[in-house]
Amino acid sequence: MLLLALAIAGVMSVLGVWQLDVYRSKTAEATAKQALAAPIPLQSLFSVDEGLPAKAVGRRVTVAGTWGPAADQVFITDRRNGSQNGFWVVNPVMLDSGAVMVVRGWVASVNDPAAAAPSGPVQLSGSVVASEAADSSGDAARGRVLSSLRIPTLVHMVTYRLYDAFVVQTALDAGTVPSPAPTAVTPPAPPTDHAGLRNVAYAFQWWIFAAFTLWMWARMVLDAHRGSPEDELPDQDRATEPVGSSGTVSA
Repeated sequence: MLLLALAIAGVMSVLGVWQLDVYRSKTAEATAKQALAAPIPLQSLFSVDEGLPAKAVGRRVTVAGTWGPAADQVFITDRRNGSQNGFWVVNPVMLDSGAVMVVRGWVASVNDPAAAAPSGPVQLSGSVVASEAADSSGDAARGRVLSSLRIPTLVHMVTYRLYDAFVVQTALDAGTVPSPAPTAVTPPAPPTDHAGLRNVAYAFQWWIFAAFTLWMWARMVLDAHRGSPEDELPDQDRATEPVGSSGTVSA
C-alpha cells in the first residue's frame, strides 16, 4: 500500500510541475509577443483624457507631431549609461489632443551640446513607460532637473494636457536629426504578461491530491494498528469478564 501511495503521489507531483512549466511557457510567449508587436500610433492605445491602461505599458508606439517649447524640456538626474552617471533628456511632442513627454536620450551634463532642445515636425518610435513611484514635486519648485519621471509632477510645469505616460524614443523616423544627439536609452523590459494563470491553479490541485493520497495511506495504517476495543483490554480484565447474557459463569 505504501509503494502504491508513493507511486500515485509521485505521478501527481510530476503533473503539478508540468502544469507550472506550462504556465511559465505561456507567460514567456505572451511577454515576448507583446515586446515584438509592430508599433502602433500612441493615440490608438488610449486618449489624453484616460489613465494609462496596463495593456499599454511596454507597448511599442509611433508618435507624430511637433516638438514642444524648449522651455518645457526637463532632465531626470541619476541615470546610468554604463558606468557613467548622467541625465535623461525629456521633451514634449505636441499632438492634436495634447502632448506626450518623450525621453530623447542620455547626456553626461545638462550643458552638453547634445541636450539642446529640438524643434519642428517630428515622427518617432519608442516604448510606452509608466510614471516612476518616487515623488519629485519638490524638485520642480527649484528648477527643471527632477529626480524621477512622473506625469503628476510635470502636469503642473506645462500649460497643456499631457498623456499619462512617457515614450522612450528608440528611433527618429522623420524630422531634423540633432547633431550631436543624446545617447539612446534602452527602454525598460515590458511587464510580465501572466498568461495561463489557470495552469498554476491546476498545479496546486495536483499537489493537494498528492498530499491527500499520502494522508489517506497514513490514516489507513493508523486504523489498522488501532485494533478492536477488545484487543485493548488488559489480560486480567479479560479473565474476569462476565460470560453469557446473565452476567454469571455457569458451572
